[in-house]
Amino acid sequence: MSSANKKYLIIGPSWVGDMVMAQSLFIDIKRREPLSQIDVLAPAWTAALIDRMPEVTELIAGNFNHGKLSLGDRINLGKNLRGKGYTNTILLPNSLKSALVPAVAKIPTRTGFIGEQRWGFLNDIRKLDKQAIPMTVQRFVALGLDKSAEPRPIESIPVPQLVVDAVSASRVLDSNKLTLDKKVLVLCPGAEFGPSKQWPVTHYAEVAKEHLANGWQVWLLGSDKDRAVCQELDEITGHQTVVLAGKTSLPQAVDLMSFASLVVANDSGLMHIAAALQKPLIAVYGSTDPGHTPPLSQNHAIARLNLDCSPCFKRECPLGHLDCLRDLPPSKILSLAEAL
Repeated sequence: MSSANKKYLIIGPSWVGDMVMAQSLFIDIKRREPLSQIDVLAPAWTAALIDRMPEVTELIAGNFNHGKLSLGDRINLGKNLRGKGYTNTILLPNSLKSALVPAVAKIPTRTGFIGEQRWGFLNDIRKLDKQAIPMTVQRFVALGLDKSAEPRPIESIPVPQLVVDAVSASRVLDSNKLTLDKKVLVLCPGAEFGPSKQWPVTHYAEVAKEHLANGWQVWLLGSDKDRAVCQELDEITGHQTVVLAGKTSLPQAVDLMSFASLVVANDSGLMHIAAALQKPLIAVYGSTDPGHTPPLSQNHAIARLNLDCSPCFKRECPLGHLDCLRDLPPSKILSLAEAL
């Protein structure tokens, strides 16, 4: 089948960072099959990023109850998609529920890794070799290739490239009474995954104070869930920062991030957004592994301690000390910032 006749439905991931990395798959498909069409089915909390990905033609919002099967809703959506002419679907999540809509939609080629007994729902089943393709982005791109294709080395995989809306960016600056008369340090002290990804707020505050003393302005970005930690950071710095957590939509956060001279972030969705904008970035890792979900950019530095107990991939420190983050000093981040 020629690329002109291919119409993809990509089942998008549920994490913001993973959705950013999924853009590498979209770019790779369009480079090989420039006439193909890519639509994405994604949950509301990651779907907002699709506006910043020009490779995607249409977003189909999967507004299912988070963590629930929502069987009836998925069946109805699948039936509604039968007339859309999809030839291929690629499932980025490994869950059973993510396979329901494409199967009901009767999309001819349904591709995904083995997971949660999806044998009856997929007809192009891939076995995941975690050693051959250790990175999440490699796994996403592999699903877009022929089953017999060799794994792609990370050097050959296109990096995400989120597009900034200049008009929207100007509006969000004005609405938040922000100016660009000083360099902008963006700090992202939150992490949706849990506390084992969060560098201590007091450490972030030291980085903020140093840059404030050098004439920078400091913006604190995050979701509404990150508002408390951002407000705490602001208090420690004597209310010299700008707390934007919970005050912007995800696309607006992308636009604001584009003004940054430097970003310091935990391993989070906002970290991957900064990388996709090619901003100078310091990514802080504790319980997770930069060998699995690294920033996909050239201008970044990794801050981690490489303790024997990490990465553990737990939401909370199983040993109760969180040394992998607490013992990572602000001076380390400041020295990396100078190098960048």
